[in-house]
Amino acid sequence: MKNSQVSQESIISTAVFGRGGLETVEARPKPKGTPRGASAIPADDLRRKLTAVQPDDNKLPHLSVAGDTYTVLVSGNDTSGRHCLIDMYIPPGGGPPPHRHNFEETFTMLEGEIALVFRGEKLMARAGATVNIPANAPHSFKNASSRPARLLCMCSPAGLEQMFKRVGDPVNSRTAAPPGLSDTEKAERLQRAQAVASEFQTELLIP
Repeated sequence: MKNSQVSQESIISTAVFGRGGLETVEARPKPKGTPRGASAIPADDLRRKLTAVQPDDNKLPHLSVAGDTYTVLVSGNDTSGRHCLIDMYIPPGGGPPPHRHNFEETFTMLEGEIALVFRGEKLMARAGATVNIPANAPHSFKNASSRPARLLCMCSPAGLEQMFKRVGDPVNSRTAAPPGLSDTEKAERLQRAQAVASEFQTELLIP
């Protein structure tokens, strides 16, 4: 074996068992400033627990917001505020009004399609597509088809799910129809959303 010009202290090797015994398959420099034998990332926080859920679990928060049904799969409480994940069921004609927020938002389409308006430009997002909305960019979407649409919405950092809990109406399931609200009750929900939006880094772009 030829002598290496790189000292053992300056590399991290990945080893596997091959036909001839233990083989090194990867070598990469250690991060500078890392003490010998120490990790460059924090230790495992054993206080945090695994999150494993099923979207149709009736114990999850299912929330009716603006005629849609949002199921909170993973909240900021599960991720130390790093992100949240929401299962969105959008019936025909559904979708939020124009808005923007100071965090990243990513949609992954599972079923159906939505007409997305981003900075005034319209595009279609269909099942299989993934779309990332940059922080602070104005956008909205609508299900203009005759079939329900379903998408996963990830926000980073978390917080939007808490806003939905504040302004939404609890329903029994992921695909539940919205409650029959009067015009007065709908107006009250909108006023509530406008009142708390800034608390959750969100701005509703409603005239």
